[in-house]
Amino acid sequence: MKKIEIVASATLFNDVSELSLEDKMLMDKAVEARKKAYAPYSKFSVGAALLLENNEIVLGNNQENAAYPSGMCAERVAIWKAGSDFPDVKIIKLAISASSSIKKVDKPVGPCGACRQSLSEYEIKQKQPFQVLFMGEVGEIVKTESLLSLLPFSFDSSYL
Repeated sequence: MKKIEIVASATLFNDVSELSLEDKMLMDKAVEARKKAYAPYSKFSVGAALLLENNEIVLGNNQENAAYPSGMCAERVAIWKAGSDFPDVKIIKLAISASSSIKKVDKPVGPCGACRQSLSEYEIKQKQPFQVLFMGEVGEIVKTESLLSLLPFSFDSSYL
């Protein structure tokens, strides 16, 4: 038996005022997308904004459905739209913002497990990491240098 240690690092910003201009602009786009989410059941809205290497910004937001779990998360809406519209263009970074109409979300909200798996497919495919920034409605922002740092022991095509 051998014990191994998995370490992930991230940068924590107190609020959007500490972000670079590019990161703040992308987070503003995620907030814009979040405000257009369709979340009448959970009351939890999420917006995602992807910056591509060609400087295109692709937005996504969660889309719910009364027939749970037929809805879709913001991150997967954005990543699949980018994959559909720009199949050979690399992703540089992803910004995510979440809010609730029930209570103030004042801590960072990272992607769910299904989104982490879907996003990892694209990072592995492009053979280049992309940064991930996430926050709630207000407050701290987490920034990682790679999606895979959020998903150790990821499952990929090498297992198939």
